[in-house]
Amino acid sequence: MKKQDCLFCKLVYGEFESATIFENSEFRVVLDKFPATRGHVLIIPKEHVENIFEMDSELAGRLFALAAHMAKVMRRALPLEGLNILQNNGAIAGQTVFHFHLHLIPRYADDTVKIHWEAMKPTDEELKSIAGQISKIL
Repeated sequence: MKKQDCLFCKLVYGEFESATIFENSEFRVVLDKFPATRGHVLIIPKEHVENIFEMDSELAGRLFALAAHMAKVMRRALPLEGLNILQNNGAIAGQTVFHFHLHLIPRYADDTVKIHWEAMKPTDEELKSIAGQISKIL
């Protein structure tokens, strides 16, 4: 379903011009208008889903199958040396457009992209406790 005031809903339904690579009834794959590197791609579901917490497993499966296919195509088409897959959920995580989208960011030896964090040092007991909290809800 389309959300009237959503920038990406307007994009996937053709209200804005985009450099579209692929489109079907569920997704539009476009070049990012503000890319991190040459060939930076966005995979956007046509259904308005704000984030991964709202996405059903079936749509997510088809989206990630498309991402795997697109990554292989990009590797053949571009002189990339690696690829980051990035997806942000919520403002605290860096989401700025609240319509789910998956970034495929080609990596090159001379690019300036920095994706990193300072690693925590949890104890084995802390890891087991967190695993238990999550597993209990599965």
